[in-house]
Amino acid sequence: MISDLQPTSASEDILFPTKITFCSKGKLMVLDRPWIMGILNLTPDSFFEKSRVLNSREGFLKVAEKMILDGVDILDIGGYSSRPMAEDVSLEEELNRTILTIEKIKNEFPDILISIDTFRSTVAEEGVAAGADFVNDISAGELDPLMIEKVGKLNVPYIAMHMNGTPKTMQQNSDYHNILTEIMHYFSKKLNLCMKAGIKDVLIDPGFGFSKTLEQNYWILKNLAYFKTIQAPILVGISRKSMIYKKLGITADEALNGTTALHMATLIKGANILRVHDVKEAKETVKLYKEIYP
Repeated sequence: MISDLQPTSASEDILFPTKITFCSKGKLMVLDRPWIMGILNLTPDSFFEKSRVLNSREGFLKVAEKMILDGVDILDIGGYSSRPMAEDVSLEEELNRTILTIEKIKNEFPDILISIDTFRSTVAEEGVAAGADFVNDISAGELDPLMIEKVGKLNVPYIAMHMNGTPKTMQQNSDYHNILTEIMHYFSKKLNLCMKAGIKDVLIDPGFGFSKTLEQNYWILKNLAYFKTIQAPILVGISRKSMIYKKLGITADEALNGTTALHMATLIKGANILRVHDVKEAKETVKLYKEIYP
């Protein structure tokens, strides 16, 4: 009879799992379970209408408080819509939408982590000065050549997403010879640049819905574990996106169930952070996932 206590490499991995850590402004954080990033859109035209938050005390503080009570780990604050065909927003307008908001949320909820969602280095710099703990860049430095260099001086983690083109042009740039290897090559280059710039912690985001067709999105999801070889935490943003509601023939308003189903799939495939509109449901998904994969 084989003892249930017989040591195996699998049991050793459970007893001594690899720890993922971040350091932001000298504060060490351990990602020992999947985290939830809540989306706080300070824009009038984000694709999911209910995620739009009026830039007022009653609006964003109320939404932030609800997300915190629901168990969010990071609030992602953005003032530039990245939906397909999004209109340009001036630097001044993006700063007006985001900086005071970060300051007020940090003043009200000083312990909550915040990421500034921007591809502009000036917004990243001022966002971190206002209290942001992460920089989340949909272009991984492609849209602002100063971004990676500046983040290297901010002493915060950097989230680099894959996208070809801009939000206005990205859907015309979905031709790939081999999408998985091309995205992997993209991230390998970015990680090297980040390391040279002094960025200590980099997370990668495959960019679901950004310069990808519906079929390409599902191929990336199916093979998400492939990107674990790059040894960087993976952030996934699929919440209520068209890859869900178009596939199901519904609207973004009706896509919570599909979102939850795919969130579980991405966790099984190795996602470390879920960027979501619906924090409570995502936390429940993580809780059930941890029951199966402790």
